[in-house]
Amino acid sequence: MRAFEQLVRFGWEQALSCLFPVVIFTSLAVTQFISLPLLPRYDWLLIICLFMQWAMVKSGLETKDELLVITLFHFIGLALEIFKVHMGSWSYPDDGYFKILDVPLYSGFMYASVASYLCQAWRRLKIDLVNWPLFGVVVPLAVAIYLNFFTHHYWIDVRWWLFGLVIIVFFKSWVIYEVGGTRYRMPIVLSFFLIGFFIWIAENVATFFGAWEYPNQTEAWSLVHLGKVSSWLLLVIVSFLIVAILKQVKEKKQGKTELTQTM
Repeated sequence: MRAFEQLVRFGWEQALSCLFPVVIFTSLAVTQFISLPLLPRYDWLLIICLFMQWAMVKSGLETKDELLVITLFHFIGLALEIFKVHMGSWSYPDDGYFKILDVPLYSGFMYASVASYLCQAWRRLKIDLVNWPLFGVVVPLAVAIYLNFFTHHYWIDVRWWLFGLVIIVFFKSWVIYEVGGTRYRMPIVLSFFLIGFFIWIAENVATFFGAWEYPNQTEAWSLVHLGKVSSWLLLVIVSFLIVAILKQVKEKKQGKTELTQTM
């Protein structure tokens, strides 16, 4: 009975952490079947995302520091989207005024929503990291993973080598989280896989509601290839590493401030 109660609590905290993604998917579903006036669908999605971001900060659900992290992810994601659309990996076939090189600006919020989830879950579950690798190892690994999304179009795809490096680097690393006053731990690599898999499920929902189209979905919707889980896994790893690095930098600054105040 206790285990079931804890599972429900954990699910509830996860659901609250997914508030931004839920709003995006709900908006995709509604605008797919209901035609809104005055502006194209993509532009309405941008307005909804902007309003949601403002509401979360205004209500205190997100801090200003978290907003900076989420904004960073918006630009990282938008840059990746522009490149991938240019390479023909997928497309945004609908019209929109707020587009950059055929990519609607709302698309960056889909990446930002991943960062929002991580920030929310980090705070709600009181995340701690154990045996976190050195800064000089984590940063180059995150950069290499992100760059591979671009370079594999021109060179060999080294994602499996990167997976191997992730397992080696984080083999002894754990994530500690709290549910209902009880602390639990999970291997960080396992958490990467779980988040990546659930984002793949979300991607199927998003493409079903026309968020974007893969080449094989032009005529009719079909399930996103299971191999895409590896792409989302890599993206989750990059996202997690960036959030973790920024959290650690903030903690160090706060520690120095407190030390200065006591002197």
